[in-house]
Amino acid sequence: MRMYKEGIHFMDYRTILQEENDAVRERLDLSMERVAAMGEEDIRQPYGNYFRCVSRFILMIGELVKEREEGKKLSLPQLQERNHRLYEDILPEHYEVSFANPDYAVKELGEGYGQILSALYTEIRGDIVYAFEMRLENIAILNEVFLEVYNLFVQAWEEGADCPKEQQIKDAFYWYVSDYSDLLLPWRIREGLDPKLSFAKDIIMESDLNDLSYLYEFGEYISESELKLAAFMNTLPQETVDKMADTYTEGYRKGFSVMGRDITKKKTVVVEYQLGFERMIRKAVENFQKMGLEPIFYRAAVESLNRRPNGKRGYFGASANKQYDYDHRYDSALYMGNAFKERKLSILKAAYEQYSELASWCAGPAVVETFGEEGFTPVNKKTALALNDHQQELTLAYANESRQVINQYMPGDETSFTIIAFPKPEIGPDFEDIFRETIAINTLDYEKYQKIQQKLIDALDKADYVEITGRDGNETSMKVQLHTLTDPAKQTNFENCVSDVNIPLGEVFTSPVLTGTQGILHVKEVYVEDYLFKDLRMVFKDGKVTEFGCGNFPESKEQGKDLVKQVIMRGHSWLPLGEFAIGTNTTAYAMAKKYQIGSKLPILIAEKTGPHFAVGDTCYSFAEDSPMYNPDGKEVIARDNEISLLRKEDMSKAYFSCHTDITVPYCELGDIVAVGKDGSRITLIRQGRFALEGTEGLNEALD
Repeated sequence: MRMYKEGIHFMDYRTILQEENDAVRERLDLSMERVAAMGEEDIRQPYGNYFRCVSRFILMIGELVKEREEGKKLSLPQLQERNHRLYEDILPEHYEVSFANPDYAVKELGEGYGQILSALYTEIRGDIVYAFEMRLENIAILNEVFLEVYNLFVQAWEEGADCPKEQQIKDAFYWYVSDYSDLLLPWRIREGLDPKLSFAKDIIMESDLNDLSYLYEFGEYISESELKLAAFMNTLPQETVDKMADTYTEGYRKGFSVMGRDITKKKTVVVEYQLGFERMIRKAVENFQKMGLEPIFYRAAVESLNRRPNGKRGYFGASANKQYDYDHRYDSALYMGNAFKERKLSILKAAYEQYSELASWCAGPAVVETFGEEGFTPVNKKTALALNDHQQELTLAYANESRQVINQYMPGDETSFTIIAFPKPEIGPDFEDIFRETIAINTLDYEKYQKIQQKLIDALDKADYVEITGRDGNETSMKVQLHTLTDPAKQTNFENCVSDVNIPLGEVFTSPVLTGTQGILHVKEVYVEDYLFKDLRMVFKDGKVTEFGCGNFPESKEQGKDLVKQVIMRGHSWLPLGEFAIGTNTTAYAMAKKYQIGSKLPILIAEKTGPHFAVGDTCYSFAEDSPMYNPDGKEVIARDNEISLLRKEDMSKAYFSCHTDITVPYCELGDIVAVGKDGSRITLIRQGRFALEGTEGLNEALD
């Protein structure tokens, strides 16, 4: 048994699960025996191929559980072979003939049946991580659902029918999710709050990181990228690794400081990252512990109940197939309805009440992002499950209401965060050089940028509104309305953002007034989440997005609009402009230009390389009433807009549970002009270069 801050005890996570695993052992063994027997039975085609495929996978999971229980040691080649075997069926080269592919499932099993059975197989594939974490009850439950569906077919055949009614299969899936929500959802909440669940942290802190075998202990798909990244990390001098970790954890500490929040009241921090950075993460764990914070690691969700349709949160390995992830992002269409939404919300509330003390200890997330992968342009399949309009409304309502619940137990004005980004080997042959330059960008001179950014803020605070235009084919033409300062000596509209919550440094930002904010936002290429958007266009009227689309699908404007709605608009038909900012990190821009990786930069860095606009909530959501001050002592008063103010009347109308940044890079940027109430004009940027006195030094990196 180990201890952390204030004598709170925690034990090996396997001990926590032992009682549960002992209780479910008989159920698991019986279900495995029944699945194994399928191989000897005469199963009618075309369903026989499906049931045998899934049963083989389940039996492979049974073997994996046995290996884990016996503590069997495998060589690196053996581990690699097993990892490939576990994920083989959904790899791009096999996906066309996989029942996890809704196109293939529908082709082989028929419309309706194919979608449901493909979703069921996808759910069962979560067994991989359950086996590694020894969550045997989850495996037993999925085995039983699979057998229930199989028995529906057997019964239909015995009654002379070709197959059971589609609704019967759908009902089986529905009741599985509904009945076990009170197991799956509370566990999801607990693993993000409870340091006792130390599965990943134990691997990070106790493994020999020079032996890359450790990567295969997580249960995630491991590609060449994770292996190359981990190997590269092992070549770095300890002082470089320390510098990376120190920048990350110090940014987190500074976040609490600049927001005027007391970090000493907190006991835990949630670490989110992609596998391969373990050497840095180990040092970060040590740093956090010295701050009095015990790191928590939770895995990106694998079950449809908890999966996010847009990107992963937690720790995770490579995606075995992004199209597979995309195809199954809305498997919740099989069960989302009024009753289910309310049930999920009630379970969420009960879980947070149960873990209220743990929630009160949590300081917030510390995130390591990556960049460099080739842009993913998804195929929108007619066979993939999709939410209808009512289900979309319910999903958005749940997101909003759940955010309010979470805020009750983890108030936004008591927590903070930090985000830092590094490249992955996929960025190209210059990976190592880009990585080292990224470290340099993440550690730029705090005080130098603070002073330069203050010059911009001083000019912007004289403005009634800001004009932003594009050039060289960029059609951006935006007017951003600013709040009125009643006491300019003590108030400001723009926050001076240096290296704290968002690393690297380099932006000034505000929450605009919506009324009067209007125009066209246009970007030729920009990454949002894992998606590369081409010719992205958004139209604003009184601060609200009214029209949107992209050029990813030249043959179909509707598909382009759907992609923007799914990824950027988060399913909403309109969103307010939550943020306007001017990026000042020309060094990052120069690096991007030098290596031709501008389109591959994550928004975290890209937003610092030009003006950016965020649709959705403001940067101050759920903390609008907490005063915020710049280093010069002035209060940032632009924390609300006309939409967020609705919280005082109806919380459900004030927030959208999303905040998506879109950057216009310097190379596409024309002018940025601050326009006063008297018509006076102060040019901040002219044709992509800083023109305001005192900011010209930022142009050096552009030369």
